Amino acid sequence: MDNKVNPADVPKKKLATGEAIPAVGLGTFGSDKYSPQQVSDAVYGAILRGYRLIDCASVYQNENRIGEVLQKVFAESDIKREELFITSKVWNDRHREVTAACEKSLEDLKLDYIDLYFVHWPFPNYHAPGCSGDSRNPDSKPFSIEEFMDTWRQCEKLVKQGKVRYIGMSNMTIPKLEAVLPLCEIKPVALEMECHPGFQQPELFDYAVSHGIQPIGYCPIGSPSRPERDRTSGDIADTQMDEIVEIAKAHNVHPAIVCLKWAVQRGQIPIPFSVKEPQYVSNLKCVTEDPLTEEEMDKIRKADKNCRLIKGQVFLWEGASGWEDLWDLDGKITGLK
Repeated sequence: MDNKVNPADVPKKKLATGEAIPAVGLGTFGSDKYSPQQVSDAVYGAILRGYRLIDCASVYQNENRIGEVLQKVFAESDIKREELFITSKVWNDRHREVTAACEKSLEDLKLDYIDLYFVHWPFPNYHAPGCSGDSRNPDSKPFSIEEFMDTWRQCEKLVKQGKVRYIGMSNMTIPKLEAVLPLCEIKPVALEMECHPGFQQPELFDYAVSHGIQPIGYCPIGSPSRPERDRTSGDIADTQMDEIVEIAKAHNVHPAIVCLKWAVQRGQIPIPFSVKEPQYVSNLKCVTEDPLTEEEMDKIRKADKNCRLIKGQVFLWEGASGWEDLWDLDGKITGLK
């Protein structure tokens, strides 16, 4: 298979436990545009071509199809389960029943354990899949330390039961992390966060790293196929940023490739999504060759636009002033009682 990347050539990141995991993964969020079949076909092809980290979630509504192709991979190749690092996430509507949610993901994925299980969002504010951007649930409410820790205790129980190997947090802020990390019996090994050249989150990134938490960056190329509900007029496209385009020309690659090289060299694990074989192969291969220079890395660092693309406005509660309330921009947990 000429278009295969040797997994041994892919850079690794070390978790706090010392375990090394791939520095690039395959995302599986179809963005309302791709069917579960298309996504699972991409997972199958990506694993055969060298991917070993697959980022899943129950709310993506495709874990059952992904489970089928995982079994197909194990049956048709010499790839073993322990060679893969599979993540999943508990969705907002299952915060009070994490064990049942995890067991459903295990059943759908046809696995005996999940390598890393995330709390997808730090509050139980729920919206129906595919809803509009101005959709609101009357039961939504601000972040609660007590409720989050109840969810986290259930995640810790999953580790003790052997259903998951590691647990992680997602879409957190520094104020929220400062509130909950001292209360954790089992610390998160990873933090999934929006991270791309136009939105680098340096303070949150550095905070995570300083606490031994591996950043995993979603929307690594600016999520050009994200749902319409997540788009606003002021959004900046990373692949059209002058600095990214200029560096891409110097390396004779697509601007998306520059975004991924930057992510891995900076220290986060990007999880790009594509159903197209040439794209997902090049997304992996690019981090094994032709690194960016220190000058190029610095140029991208200075190009940060602080442009959040996934604002989460569908999770707002009654009385919230805007999506900014989800992200504690003033250094305090908004709405905390």
